[in-house]
Amino acid sequence: MKLLLDFLPIVLFFAAFKLQGIYVATAVLMAATVVQMAIAYATQKKLETMQKATLVLILLFGALTLVLQDERFIKWKPTVLYGAMSLAMAVALWGFRKNFLHMMLGAQLTLPSNVWRNLSIAWVGYCAFMAALNAYVALYFSTDAWVDFKLWGYVFPVAFLVAQGLYIAPHLKTDESASS
Repeated sequence: MKLLLDFLPIVLFFAAFKLQGIYVATAVLMAATVVQMAIAYATQKKLETMQKATLVLILLFGALTLVLQDERFIKWKPTVLYGAMSLAMAVALWGFRKNFLHMMLGAQLTLPSNVWRNLSIAWVGYCAFMAALNAYVALYFSTDAWVDFKLWGYVFPVAFLVAQGLYIAPHLKTDESASS
């Protein structure tokens, strides 16, 4: 259910774009994201920082797109989000010696500190890569191609998450190893 909820706004955006164009699709994305976050809040009784940032950026860049009738704003939203995430994690890790991933997920996963550090570095690099990739597609390709990239580009986060799972799997403690 959560996976469906996560992909619903982008699927609705894609369908609306194909049927009505970028401005209707932007409005649909904004509305679908508000509904998505309302459902997330209703079920979890809170929104994560990333969910809040995503909602604010979609509403801000979506409103700019609609009010100014300029599709560049919605196309640059992912670059801004990924760039901000990469920068925030890098500054936290190397500037303040804080690991956001460990702070957010440490209660759910027990991993050695070097694994947390490597994961954090991987996230910094991944977010920087995704920011640059979106910027490239937004700058050098048509809006049609960018929308297709937004839908089919989900292969990147899926591959990244699978790779992370494979990396951390040997470091996870099972109930059997924890009790022996």
